[in-house]
Amino acid sequence: MTDSIGFGHHQHACTTNNCTTPLAENIREQVQNHPCYSEQAHHYFARMHVAVAPACNIQCHYCNRKYDCANESRPGVVSELLTPDQAVKKVLVVSSEIPQMSVVGIAGPSDPLANPEKTFATFKELAEKAPDLKLCLSTNGLNLPQYVDQIAQYNINHVTITINCVDPVIGAKIYPWIFWQNRRIKGIKAAEILIEQQQKGLEMLLERQILVKVNSVMIPGINDQHLAEVSKIVKAKGAFLHNIMPLLAKPEHGTFYGLTGQRSPTDSELSALQDSCEGEMKMMRHCRQCRADAVGMLGEDRNQDFTLEKIESATVDYQAAMQKRITVQAQITAQMTEKKEQQPHYVQFIPLTSIKRGLTKQKFVHRPILMAVATKGDNLVNEHFGHAKEFLIYEASHTGVRFLRHVKTDLYCHGDDSCGEGETALQRTIHALTGCEVILCARIGYGPWEALVAAGIQPNNDHPYEPIEEAVEKVYKEMIIAGKLDEPLQQQLGA
Repeated sequence: MTDSIGFGHHQHACTTNNCTTPLAENIREQVQNHPCYSEQAHHYFARMHVAVAPACNIQCHYCNRKYDCANESRPGVVSELLTPDQAVKKVLVVSSEIPQMSVVGIAGPSDPLANPEKTFATFKELAEKAPDLKLCLSTNGLNLPQYVDQIAQYNINHVTITINCVDPVIGAKIYPWIFWQNRRIKGIKAAEILIEQQQKGLEMLLERQILVKVNSVMIPGINDQHLAEVSKIVKAKGAFLHNIMPLLAKPEHGTFYGLTGQRSPTDSELSALQDSCEGEMKMMRHCRQCRADAVGMLGEDRNQDFTLEKIESATVDYQAAMQKRITVQAQITAQMTEKKEQQPHYVQFIPLTSIKRGLTKQKFVHRPILMAVATKGDNLVNEHFGHAKEFLIYEASHTGVRFLRHVKTDLYCHGDDSCGEGETALQRTIHALTGCEVILCARIGYGPWEALVAAGIQPNNDHPYEPIEEAVEKVYKEMIIAGKLDEPLQQQLGA
C-alpha cells in the first residue's frame, strides 16, 4: 500500500462538519450524568419521565396524545396518567431500584406548563425527598415566560423548549391553533404569539443560568430548509444543545401529518441537516424520542416493571436509597473518567486542502464507512445480535469516529423469526441497517451471519466487551490495512 493516512497518538484538530462541536467545560460538568443532555452519559445513566400533565395549550400537526397505550414508543404516549403524589411515590420506588437514575423529567403527555399546579407540586416534593436527582422540564414554550421564576425556585436546572420555526408563515403550517389568554387563536397570528413567547422564555431562562436544550422536529417540505436558521438564532441567544428529531408520521399514529401522507425524513437527510448545523452549535444525535412515561436507560423502557399496582405497597427508605444512588453514580463517573483517559486516539487528520496544495505525498484517502453496534449499555460492544432492540450507528473516517444515530429493530431471537405478514424480523433489521458495511456485536448466530453477508453487511464479533469507539476504530484500521478503503484522490477531491 502506498502512503496512507494512519492512526496517530494525538487527537486531531478538525475544522470540518464531520466533527462534533465540543461542549464548554462548565456545561460538560453540569451534564456529565444527564443521559438526555450528554452523549457519553447516555451509555451509563438512566432517566425517568412522569406523566402528570394531561392538558395542552397548542395543537401540533405531528402530535396525537394517547393514554393507556403500551404499544407505541414516541412522545405524547403514556400507559398511566399520574397525580403528583403518585408520581413522587413512583420516582422514589424506581430510583431505589435503579440507582443509575440521575434525572427525573416532566415532558407530558402534553405540556407541563399548561398544567402548572400538577407540575410544580411534583417538583416541589421531589426536591424535598430526592434532592440528588436532577429535575428537567420540556415545554412548547407558550406559557414559559410566566413560570420562569418558579422553574428557578424549584432548582429545575435543565429545560427543553420545542422550537420548530422562527418564521410565523412556516409556523402556521405546523400549528393549527394555540390557546392563549382564554381564546383559541389560529393561523399566522397564533404562530407569531408562540414564537414570541418561546424566544422570550429562552432569554429569561438563560438570564437565570438555566441550561436550555432546543428540540426541533424536521418536517420535509415544511421546515427542513429553515431549521439551520433556528439553530443560529437559539445558539446566539445561549442555548447549548440542539436536538433535531425526525418527524414520526405513520397513519396508525392518528396525527394530521400521519393521516395526510406527510413523509418523514430519511436518515441521510436528517444527518445532512445535523451536519450543516453542527458548526453553529452542538447537535444532539442520541435522542430516542421517548414516551412521556419512559423509565430506564435510553434505548430501553422499563415502565411496565413499575406500574401503579406494583408500587402501591412498596416502601422506601429515602435516605438509604439516595445514599446508594450517590455512591453508585460516583463510581460510574469515576469509571467514565478513567475510560476517557485511557481511550485510544482517533485517526490522524490530514485536511484535503493540504492534499490539494501538495503538502503531503498522499495518493489515497480512505472513504468513510458506517458501522452498526449492538450494545446493552456501558458504552461497550456487549449485546448478542439476536437480542438487540436497537443498533447504534457510527461513522468511521479519516477524521475520526463519531456517533450518528440509533436504529430501532425487532428482536430476531424470540422463538419464531416469522412475524406474520411481509418481512421477517431479520429481514426488517437488515433493511433498517441499509448503508452500514459492518456490524459489531458480542455474539451472532450462523444463520443471521450468512444473511447479513449476503446483504453486504460484514458481521464482526471479534471485539466483545470493548469500548465502542475503540472497537470501531480498530475495525476501520483493519480495513485500511487490508486495502478495502482506498479511494483515489481524484474521486475524493471531486476531480
